[in-house]
Amino acid sequence: MDCLREIQGKQAHDPIFIEKMNTSASWRCICVPGPLIVGAGPSGLATAACLKEKGVPSVVLERSNCIASLWQLKTYDRLRLHLPKQFCELPLMGFPTDFPTYPIKQQFVDYLEAYAREFDIKPRFNETVSQAEYDATLGFWRVKSVGVNGKGTEYVCRWLVVATGENAEAVMPEMEGMGEFGGDIRHTSLYKSGEEFRGKRVLVVGCGNSGMEVCLDLCNHNARPSLVVRDTVHVLPREMLGRSTFGLSMWLLKWLPIRFVDRLLLIVTWLMLGDTARIGLDRPRLGPLELKNLSGKTPVLDVGTLANIKSGDIKVCPSIKRLKRHAVEFVNGKTENFDAIILATGYKSNVPSWLKEREMFSEKDGYPRRPFPNGWKGESGLYAVGFTKRGLLGTSMDARRIAEDIERCWKHEAKHRMAFTRSLLQQPSSDSSS
Repeated sequence: MDCLREIQGKQAHDPIFIEKMNTSASWRCICVPGPLIVGAGPSGLATAACLKEKGVPSVVLERSNCIASLWQLKTYDRLRLHLPKQFCELPLMGFPTDFPTYPIKQQFVDYLEAYAREFDIKPRFNETVSQAEYDATLGFWRVKSVGVNGKGTEYVCRWLVVATGENAEAVMPEMEGMGEFGGDIRHTSLYKSGEEFRGKRVLVVGCGNSGMEVCLDLCNHNARPSLVVRDTVHVLPREMLGRSTFGLSMWLLKWLPIRFVDRLLLIVTWLMLGDTARIGLDRPRLGPLELKNLSGKTPVLDVGTLANIKSGDIKVCPSIKRLKRHAVEFVNGKTENFDAIILATGYKSNVPSWLKEREMFSEKDGYPRRPFPNGWKGESGLYAVGFTKRGLLGTSMDARRIAEDIERCWKHEAKHRMAFTRSLLQQPSSDSSS
C-alpha cells in the first residue's frame, strides 16, 4: 500500500510540521505504509505475524537490543512457563514437539526467535518511543523514538499498535528506612539465581508466582529465605487429577458455572495441599477463577514452595513497617535481621508516559479502559495487544482481531485507490489538435 505520497502531500501544506522539521535537524521522518507496532515481546511478534499472514507489512520498534527483552534480560534462571505449552503458543506456529510440557526459559526464548525468523519479523532495536500522538489534521499517528546514539526519528503511520504490555516497568515500592538498610535491595528483574545468596538471610517481598519461586530457588541454594505475605492468596497445585490445573479449569468451564468450578478446585486443593491458612497463607473470599476474572489477580501454581514453608525452611512474615540497619521491623512489632531483600512486587504498564491519548488507555494504570474482551481497539487506528491479564492466550486473541481489523481497512483503501487510478487513466487527454 502506497500512502507515502498522501502523507507527503498533507505534510507539504502543514506549516506546523514544516517548522518542526526545520528546527529539528537531528530528527528524521519515516512514513510507514502499514501499522507501527511498539514492542517486540510476544505481543508485538504475534501481531506482526498475523498481519504478515494477511499480506499487511508492519514496522516493529523495540527499546531493547533483542526480542522478548523481559524474558531474556529480566528473569531468573530457573524460570519456566507456568502453564502447559499448548496454552502459551502464539498464533500460526506451535512449540516444537520435543519441548517438555512446561518449557524452560531458554526454550521459550528459542521458540520466540524461531517465530520471528519464520515470519521474517525484523524489529528496529534500540529505539525507545518517547511520544506518540494522533495528528487530526494529517489523519495519521506521529511516533517519536530516540536511538542509543541520541538521534531521533519520527514515524508517521495510519495504524498504531501498542504492544508494550503489562510488564513494561518494574514496580519498586517505597519503604521507610530503605536508605538505612545497608544491604542488597533488588527487584526480581535483577535476580538471576540463589547462588549468590548462599548462606544469607533473604527477605522476599511478594507472594505471587515469582515471589514463591524465588523463595524455592533460594532454598535450593542453601540460603535462608523469608516471605512477606501482605495479602490473601490462592495457592493451587500446578497439576491435579492427572491434568494441569489450568487445563482442567478451562475444560470444566465449558460445562459448569465458574463458582462451581472454583469450589471443586478448592476441595481438590485442600485434599492435596491442606489448609494453607495454617501456614500463614489466607485465601481470598472469592474463588481463584472468579477473582482472576474480576481483578486479573493470578492464583499461584505451586511447584514445591509450599512444602518448604511447611517444613520451616521458608518463614512466612507479615507486612513490613520499616527497614533498619540490616534488619526489618514488621507490623506485628517483631524485628528480624536480613542480609538482602528481593522485591517480587511485579510490573506495570508504561503507556501513559509516552502515548498522548486519554480515551482508550487509563492514565491511572496504563491499561485499556474497556474490559476484556473489548479493550483491543480504540479510535483513529489505535490498537492494544497484551493487556488482557490473561497471558499469552489473551495476546493471541488480540493479535488475531487486530490483524483482521487492519486487513479490512487495508483492502478497502487499496480498492479505493485502484478505482481512483482507473478513473484517471480513462479520462480523455486534455490536449486538443488545431
